[in-house]
Amino acid sequence: MSIYLIILTALALSMDAFAVSISCGISNAAKKEKDQLILAITFGLFQGIMPIIGFYLASIFKSSIENFTGYIAFVILIIIGIHMLIEAVKISDNCDLIVLTPKKIILLAFATSIDAFATGISLSMVNVSILYASMIIGIVTFVVSYVGIKFGCKINKFFRKGSEIFGGLIIIAIGIKILIDSL
Repeated sequence: MSIYLIILTALALSMDAFAVSISCGISNAAKKEKDQLILAITFGLFQGIMPIIGFYLASIFKSSIENFTGYIAFVILIIIGIHMLIEAVKISDNCDLIVLTPKKIILLAFATSIDAFATGISLSMVNVSILYASMIIGIVTFVVSYVGIKFGCKINKFFRKGSEIFGGLIIIAIGIKILIDSL
């Protein structure tokens, strides 16, 4: 597998994380630079680790997990999106920050990296160094997620009112898209 194909795979895998990162930036959940880095690093780590897990567990889970990855991601993203909407409605005019807890970050990273697990299963069937491919996938996802967060923060400045709701709706839409794609 060529480096170009691995990079294209990494870009494709990072699109869900990119969209969620934009949503976190828009919703003001990752307002501080530290939070932005933590989110991007976590997304990159999960996207990098999940193909390795999929690669090595391919023989055990291949037939059973492939049928459920879309459903798992859908449920997690819908729950997080609805929670963001509820928090947005509760937010008073004096407090415009949705708190992105470690639990939420891990759930988002997991939900957006399930397809990377399935990709790891696929990569076990071709001649590729899984550690090399996973490293590239993780780095690309980190960069793409970080750019997404920054972009979302810029959008937030223009559309401050209602941006929290918009961010929650984006996450719900991603969950629905993943469900539809898996059907």
